[in-house]
Amino acid sequence: MLAWLERDDRFPPAERALKDPNGLLCAGGDLSLERLLDAYRHGIFPWYSGAEPVLWWSPDPRMVLYCDELKLSRSLAKSARNKGYRVTADQAFAEVLLACSEPRKGEPGTWLGKDMRKAYLELHRAGYAHSFETWRGSELVGGLYGVAIGRMFYGESMFSRATDASKVALVTLVRELKARNFPLIDCQMSTPLLASLGAREIPRRAFLRAVAALVNYANPPGRWALVET
Repeated sequence: MLAWLERDDRFPPAERALKDPNGLLCAGGDLSLERLLDAYRHGIFPWYSGAEPVLWWSPDPRMVLYCDELKLSRSLAKSARNKGYRVTADQAFAEVLLACSEPRKGEPGTWLGKDMRKAYLELHRAGYAHSFETWRGSELVGGLYGVAIGRMFYGESMFSRATDASKVALVTLVRELKARNFPLIDCQMSTPLLASLGAREIPRRAFLRAVAALVNYANPPGRWALVET
């Protein structure tokens, strides 16, 4: 039976998550800053849509991208050099969030509803959620956002309106994380795009061990400026 969270309930251990659907751990609770930070610190993330209650997940295996394993293809490197792109960090978080919430082609809706966007905006204001924006001139053509706690980065979503624009943002994110001594990015679920960039699946137990160590580094929250461009 799926656990239901009341306001002050703690999360059950991630190991109790269902196998079908893979990773569904519990439902209920809220999207407060404290609840979300507690979830991420324990390898749990929210994902739901429409009129569903808040659903919390911790899949097994877990898709991750080790920063040293990023695959930079020749075509992507060419896009980064020749498409006239410029990448910034934390300059247009709300715009990136809204762009990521737009339904994908062939999908009827989005998981990034109004309440979720409000929650991640609060995480951004508190210095935990960050965006990387790809610009062509003054036009925002791609980007991504995620959550950083200690030296652990949790990738959430990305969007692209021009060739390789989101991938260029990801390449900059990886360079930035390496400069800040972040070893990996949580990618949550496996996709062909992530796999093509070097992400791979690891057992949940290995992921949780890494998270438990990395979230305890005393990196202060706050807005990011690019360390390495």
